[in-house]
Amino acid sequence: MKGRSIDITGGRLGRDIFLFSMPIIVSNVLQVLFNVADVAVAGRFAGAEALGSVGSTTLLVALFVGILLGIGSGINAIVARCCGAGDGRSVSESVQASFLVALFVGLLFLVLGIISAEPVLTLLGTKDVLIEGAVLYFRIYSIGFPALALYNFGNGVLSAAGETKKPMLFLMTAGVINVGLNLVFVIVFEWGVAGVAAASVISENISAGLILRELIISDEDIKLRVKISGINPGVMSNVLALGIPAGMQNSIFGFTNLFIQAAVNSFSAVMVEGNSAASNADNIIYDVMAAFYVACTSFMAQNYGAWNKKRVIQSFRISLLYSFLAALILGGALVIFGREFLSIFTTEEAVIDAGMNKISVMGWSFCLTALMDCSIAASRGLGKTFVPFVILIMGSCVFRLIWIYTVFAAIHTIRSLYLLYPFSWIITGVAEYLYLKHIYRKIFST
Repeated sequence: MKGRSIDITGGRLGRDIFLFSMPIIVSNVLQVLFNVADVAVAGRFAGAEALGSVGSTTLLVALFVGILLGIGSGINAIVARCCGAGDGRSVSESVQASFLVALFVGLLFLVLGIISAEPVLTLLGTKDVLIEGAVLYFRIYSIGFPALALYNFGNGVLSAAGETKKPMLFLMTAGVINVGLNLVFVIVFEWGVAGVAAASVISENISAGLILRELIISDEDIKLRVKISGINPGVMSNVLALGIPAGMQNSIFGFTNLFIQAAVNSFSAVMVEGNSAASNADNIIYDVMAAFYVACTSFMAQNYGAWNKKRVIQSFRISLLYSFLAALILGGALVIFGREFLSIFTTEEAVIDAGMNKISVMGWSFCLTALMDCSIAASRGLGKTFVPFVILIMGSCVFRLIWIYTVFAAIHTIRSLYLLYPFSWIITGVAEYLYLKHIYRKIFST
């Protein structure tokens, strides 16, 4: 694609994957920090109850947002492969079809979010003192799902074409507005959790508007024409076949984590609040690693489209190394400075102590997710999502549920609950890698 600074199919892989990933890292970390600001403002200026209410929705938000992120990753893989093959018409058709899929899913989630908020949060055992605020927060937050879906669509398309800086700038703009609105709505207007949620919705619509404008005014094959007529049914089918399973892959974590949240809720309110505060670190580290997974999918898909066997496997290996090292460094720093990190969200020592239970287990374990997630991203780049999805169900859903109802049920300590993460990551990672190795050999031996 013309005008892009990174040559995905011909440049220096180590350097270009790093440069490609940096704006995504900044974008992801900023997005997490803006969400952290939501929680921090709620906890500092609206009280511990508001902190617990917002925190109680974390996994439910992750369930919906994870699907939208996954669909964006699927869109990225489809468009990247067409770009690598130099097929401008297929690029254009994929963009138009992907837009409709993202819009439909976003609107569907808006409705489901509003309807499901109270029954799901009640089912999860959300504390009575927190349930009203949690339901209010999630219902308002759900209004932003269409914007989130369209932003991830646009981000997937632009990154597939080698452009990662502009999405970063759009997110920065919206994020600064989000923080400002948080302070105004919560401190000045005293809207509490409703103000935090409203600020998120407004900022999400701003980022979506900016990225859609970029695609609409583009003079390249990725130009968005926003029309239903002329959509190729075959292309729409391909988008659904790759995008929906990719989205469902992310949802598996969210679905299983609902049961984990229910297990956390079996402890005291202080433990719930500590878990909520510590979970903000999870998001930061995961999202730094996720930037390298996006790079892995984009580079593998484009080089697959260009039929460059050597660069395909090298893209996977370099992305895996970067994501592993990033998690090892950040996780280690979190263990060392965990109490200082948790003090951002609360001044209560009991809550900080509770949060450290999670950090002490998770800090050294995050790097174990690299093999699993990078292998899934690589399989997606090669156009395979169904089998990785099945493996993920078995390793990160069935295994975790078994753990909760056996190991955790027998011991019933918070640490025994957190240990299910590293064990499931190891099992699933090995299986995903073996499948990727099989698919790579099958594709490039023909």
